[in-house]
Amino acid sequence: MFPKVNTICMNLFLEHLSQSIGAKEAIVVIDGAAWHRSLGLKVPSNIEIVYLPPYSPELNPVERLWLYIKQAILKNRIYESISDLEDALCHFIQHSLTVPVIKSLCNAHYL
Repeated sequence: MFPKVNTICMNLFLEHLSQSIGAKEAIVVIDGAAWHRSLGLKVPSNIEIVYLPPYSPELNPVERLWLYIKQAILKNRIYESISDLEDALCHFIQHSLTVPVIKSLCNAHYL
């Protein structure tokens, strides 16, 4: 079973976060993904959603990680099948994406 990203999963995440923080409040900064802006999104009262401006990958540290993966896996490569691409991606994640690499890529002085 593949992981899913949709409004249902986002609602589950927000509900779990809400229960985890109890009486405290949280601000969640998210991008403009469709499931983040869905009319069916249920934001608990102790959570405030702040949306990043559109077309601002420089404000979203994980974008540097995605770029790093794309350059390592996709740049100048052709895969015979999706399965071959998936195998290459899994190998890269398991052997090249160490915690220090991820921290260096996603480090943002403003966080």
